[in-house]
Amino acid sequence: MNALNRLKPLTRLVKPLLLAATLAAAAPTATAQERVLNLYSARHYQTDEALYANFTKATGIRINRVEADDAGILARLKAEGAASPADVILLVDAARLWRGEQEGLFQPVKSAVLERRVPPQLRGGDTGAGPQWVAVSTRARVIVYDKSALKASDVDSYDKLASPALKGKICVRSGSHPYNLSLFGSMLERHGAARTEAWLKGVAGNLARAPKGGDTDQIRSVAAGECAVAISNSYYYARLLRSQKPEDREAVARTAVVFPDQAGAGTHVNISGAAVARNAKNRDAAVAFVEYLTSDEAQRMLADGNNEYPAVTGLNTDNPALVAMGRFKAETVPIAKVGAATAQVQQMLDRVGFK
Repeated sequence: MNALNRLKPLTRLVKPLLLAATLAAAAPTATAQERVLNLYSARHYQTDEALYANFTKATGIRINRVEADDAGILARLKAEGAASPADVILLVDAARLWRGEQEGLFQPVKSAVLERRVPPQLRGGDTGAGPQWVAVSTRARVIVYDKSALKASDVDSYDKLASPALKGKICVRSGSHPYNLSLFGSMLERHGAARTEAWLKGVAGNLARAPKGGDTDQIRSVAAGECAVAISNSYYYARLLRSQKPEDREAVARTAVVFPDQAGAGTHVNISGAAVARNAKNRDAAVAFVEYLTSDEAQRMLADGNNEYPAVTGLNTDNPALVAMGRFKAETVPIAKVGAATAQVQQMLDRVGFK
C-alpha cells in the first residue's frame, strides 16, 4: 500500500480539486500536527508555488518551506540531527543527492508509485528497502554553438569538445561546478578513467578563456563572439527562447543548440530530486508528496514552470521552448553512479588543470 492510500482521504493524485472537497467533508477534525509537511528545498523557482498549493488543496496538508542552497541544506540537516523537523528534501543535481545519501541524511522509500513512475536510472541507491531519492525533473547538458562559425556536425558529440578543431573556441563555467562534475562523471562511466582524463585535458586545452560565470553567461559569450561553443543545461537556453527581451532574442538568433551523442549513448541528463528525511516526523505525508511530484499534473507543471523535462518516461510537455528544441535520446547511465564519481572526477580536473 502506498502512502497516498495510507493518508486518508487521499485518493488520486491527478484530481486535486475533487480531493480538496472530499477532504473537507471527511476530515474536519484533523489536527494541525497531522496536516503539516516540512520541506527543505534548494529549488528557488517561483513557479513551484503552484505545485505546493495544489498538493495542499488535494490533501489539506500545509507545507512549511525552508529554502537554501544545496550545501546549506545538507549542512543544516547534519547539524539538526535527530531533532530536525525536515520531512522532504529537494536538491538540484545528482552529486548533491548522492552526498546526502552517503551522509545518512535520507531514508529509503519503498513505493509502488515511484517504482512505476520513475525509471531505475533516475533513482538513488537501493539495497532492498527502496531508493533513498528519486528524480522529479531532468535537464539535458547540451552544446550551444555559433551558427556563423560552426555546423551542428562539428559539435554533435561530447567527444568532439576535445578535438583540436575547437582549439580556443569553448566557453564553460567552472569544471568543478556540480553540473559539470555530473557530466564528467557520466563520461567516466561511459569511457573509463584513462580515456576520460585524456578527454578532460583536451577540453581544458580548447577553452577560449578561463571558466567563469553561469550557464547563461556561456551562451551570451557565444552570441557575442567571445567563443564559438558553450556547454549549458537545457533550461537556460529554453529561458532565452521564451524571453521577449531584445538581447535574449538576439542571443537565440545567433546560436543553435545540439543534443550530443544522439547516434551513440545519448545526451547526459541531470536531475532535481526528492528524498524523505531520515528523521521525518510526518513520513506518510512526505512519501505522498514525493509521489505527487511524479504525477502527470506535477510533472507538467515542473516542465512548464522551469523549462525542465519530466522524469516520468514518455510524458509529453506543451512547453513551447522545449517543443522548439526538439526531442532527444537521453543516456541511460545510472544517475547515482554519476553522483558517486564526483571525487574521482575532481582529482582528474586537478591533474589536467581544468579549473
